[in-house]
Amino acid sequence: MKTDVEELSPTRVRLSVEVPFDELKPSLDKAYREVGRQVRIPGFRPGRVPPPVIDRRVGRDVVLNQAVNDAMPDLYAKAVADGDINALGQPEVEITSLDDGKELTFTVEVDIRPRFELPDLSSLSVTVDDTLVTPDEVAERLAMLQDRFASLKGVQRPVAEGDHVSIDLSASVGGEPVEDAQASGLSYPVGSESLLDGLDQALIGMSAGESKTFSTELAGGDFAGQEADVTVTVHSVKAKEVPGLDDDFAQMASEFDTLGELRADTRAQLERDKAMRQVVQARDLALDALLDQVDIPLPESVVTEEAKHNRESIENQLSRAGASLDGYLEMTNQTEEQFEADIEQRAQRAVKISLVLDQLARDEKLGVDQGELSAYVAQQAQQMGVPPDRLAQQLADNNQLGFAAAEVLRGKSTNLIAERVKVTDKSGNPVDIAAALNAPLTPAEEAADEDEDEVLAATETDEA
Repeated sequence: MKTDVEELSPTRVRLSVEVPFDELKPSLDKAYREVGRQVRIPGFRPGRVPPPVIDRRVGRDVVLNQAVNDAMPDLYAKAVADGDINALGQPEVEITSLDDGKELTFTVEVDIRPRFELPDLSSLSVTVDDTLVTPDEVAERLAMLQDRFASLKGVQRPVAEGDHVSIDLSASVGGEPVEDAQASGLSYPVGSESLLDGLDQALIGMSAGESKTFSTELAGGDFAGQEADVTVTVHSVKAKEVPGLDDDFAQMASEFDTLGELRADTRAQLERDKAMRQVVQARDLALDALLDQVDIPLPESVVTEEAKHNRESIENQLSRAGASLDGYLEMTNQTEEQFEADIEQRAQRAVKISLVLDQLARDEKLGVDQGELSAYVAQQAQQMGVPPDRLAQQLADNNQLGFAAAEVLRGKSTNLIAERVKVTDKSGNPVDIAAALNAPLTPAEEAADEDEDEVLAATETDEA
């Protein structure tokens, strides 16, 4: 087989392929067997029809076309390998000639991975937030903990913001009750503004046993968007009682004996949280810094396919939510042209990121081991709310473990960029991203590791 490569652009080539006819023999024999099983010719059992008889009764061209279609995937793969190209996207194949007994020739146009070099990562620098924890932040976190252990106690006074009330609601439009806007014994936190516009303002100052009517616009139901008269009746008022911040609270709310120990642990947790946010920041900013330094021609068909996928994803999400694209555009204050331009821009960025991360993985000879693949599957399963072993089986059944491995590689490339780029915080202190990424697991992360082990056997079996 002979393959010539013609560069049409930095991201697209045309392969001209010549295949000696004898290389088609395995596919030709297979085509005769399959056609022979399908046809019914008197005097011959299915599958036992000689080729010359099939040629006369069915036609040699039918068999040749089936043989070429069967051979084409392997011929294309061999042509790509012979041409030493990194093909992307779907190829466009055209058979230019099929000379029976002599030669098959065909051309393939396909997008390819562009050739480019990455800059020295150590020459790039980014700045991330500080990890300094202030006393106010510690106090705020402790206040949130106190709130979790708060209790409600009935009070004999008018409603104030922050109280919890038991209420009845009834709405009417034009004097007619609205059936789907009636509620009894509803528990409502005053100040949350989570029900009806104007409800919180109406409640403040009311006492148990009192009723009040106010006007508001209904947000849902058959009368959505219409002005309604809503009557609210208060049955009871409860105030939130927050436990005191002392040693007793520390013992009740944590494993610590003293408030000082709880406060120190809270500060340490906040520092760990900020350190993790630093890592996330560094990954994002370092990748952006690298992308700014790399100018890559993007394969058109790959960008088009990515944009199509993004558009379908948004449309599916809207459909599941019972919404329309027109409604989404109105809500986001976009024209259709702006929406399409945004889709295109996102697709271009996604393709560029993939090309850069894949190139770095090749340059650094990064690989994916079984444990890393299992960890990725477990993480995705947790986000999707499905058992890890079930997701692993689905990926294997759909031949998507290779896609999962590619995502793991890109994650490793992103980490590598963050580790090598110069990272400092806003106070000018250097930040060791590698140390943060390799820090010991917390108990929660160790528990997650146990889930990852559940998918290890499944992925090992399917990769074997």
